[in-house]
Amino acid sequence: MPSTPIRKVLITAFGDVDNVNVVSSTIDDPPTNHVQVRIVYSGFSGTDINMRLGKYPRQKAAPLTPGYCLVGTVEKNSPGSRNFAPGDMVACLTVYDAEAELANVPEKYLIPVPKGLDLEKACALIVDWTTAYAMVMHTAKVHAGQKVFVHGMSGAVGYALGVLCQLQGAEVYGTASPRNHEVIRSLGWTPYNYSNKDWIAAMHGKGGADVVFDPLGFESWDESYSILSSNHGLLIGYGGNLATLNDQPARGVLFPTIKLLSRNLMCPVVHKNTKFFYITRDDKTFGPDLQALFGLLAGGNIDVRIKAVFDMDDVQEAHRSWSKPLGIGSMLMKVSRKA
Repeated sequence: MPSTPIRKVLITAFGDVDNVNVVSSTIDDPPTNHVQVRIVYSGFSGTDINMRLGKYPRQKAAPLTPGYCLVGTVEKNSPGSRNFAPGDMVACLTVYDAEAELANVPEKYLIPVPKGLDLEKACALIVDWTTAYAMVMHTAKVHAGQKVFVHGMSGAVGYALGVLCQLQGAEVYGTASPRNHEVIRSLGWTPYNYSNKDWIAAMHGKGGADVVFDPLGFESWDESYSILSSNHGLLIGYGGNLATLNDQPARGVLFPTIKLLSRNLMCPVVHKNTKFFYITRDDKTFGPDLQALFGLLAGGNIDVRIKAVFDMDDVQEAHRSWSKPLGIGSMLMKVSRKA
């Protein structure tokens, strides 16, 4: 089968950032029902960090090429693929392989990117914003007058949650690094410092939160559960990034997840509920959600902020800087100069 030279990121072994490098490789022509995409941007997130550490749930063994999502142009089709033409701009949730100049992806997972959209912002929507959108619109069904609490408001998903909840008419509270509090207040949200725990007493004083979104896991889920309103409060757990954020060894989320979900047994008594969210591209709502977000972006209804963009050659710096850049929003990797 013909192959094409490419450059890609490769995690050769789990652990230290020195194990993540850009290497020369080749890619075969796309197999049946696949499309080869020339990647312009890939998302960069805590998933990259956890995959490098070997702690992402059910991940591949090393060596592997990370890159959870992409925006790029169709390079060539395989036999049986006919929905896209070379040069079409597409988006895809790939899980792997997006940090490479070319990738072969199943045609069924490609979603057309409307002409005129900012490609950086379009890429941020694929995972960060669809994760937030699904939790706000489908899992929590946030509505006007509710008090929502978002952990990690300056992060990619946390920021998207705040914007979408506010768009639904909810009051937005949450935690963020103090260095970002000023900009968060300018959005009309109320930020607290996670580490001093003042947010717990503050939310009790407000009667509790109707919905809490918590990506941290472990003991944080216990604290978040404690600030729920007794009037049918809902805690949504996702991620489990507390250790990674604090530069500590990654921890398994199985037990905390079981503990979180077991609290549903108490729901008829305490009127509080818990749910756990995990995004997949096979979810029937994924495609329509992304297309809805494309529409909101095109209409100027959402402000998609980009915290940092790293060139693929600077992948090690991206890993070292993941939790450190000042500002709010998503982080991306610029893969190809050719769009």
